[in-house]
Amino acid sequence: MITRHENTGRLSKVLVANGFAFMSGLTAKDRSGDVAEQTTDILAQIDAYLAMAGTDKTKIVNANIWLKDVGDFSVMNGAWETWVDRDATPARATVESRLAADDILVEIQVQALV
Repeated sequence: MITRHENTGRLSKVLVANGFAFMSGLTAKDRSGDVAEQTTDILAQIDAYLAMAGTDKTKIVNANIWLKDVGDFSVMNGAWETWVDRDATPARATVESRLAADDILVEIQVQALV
């Protein structure tokens, strides 16, 4: 059984299948801020989508992070480290990438156990 949440016709923001929640890549709703503000915005969205899927950040097994500028790595990490549960850190990759719009500074995608 597959459960889709916030299906837009193009994608589902979060999909639950086989005991996992798979999240689409998320960008900040408010893109006027810096990398720390955008990261904090995205992490709040992740909390909400994980709750929608019946799980939470302590169950995240994998995270992928794309930065417009890898020079912002430490700034993004500051926001991440404030949010992440230090006893339940996921496997994670972070890369520099050209993102979908100029005002997108960071995009995050996670998968979690339900």
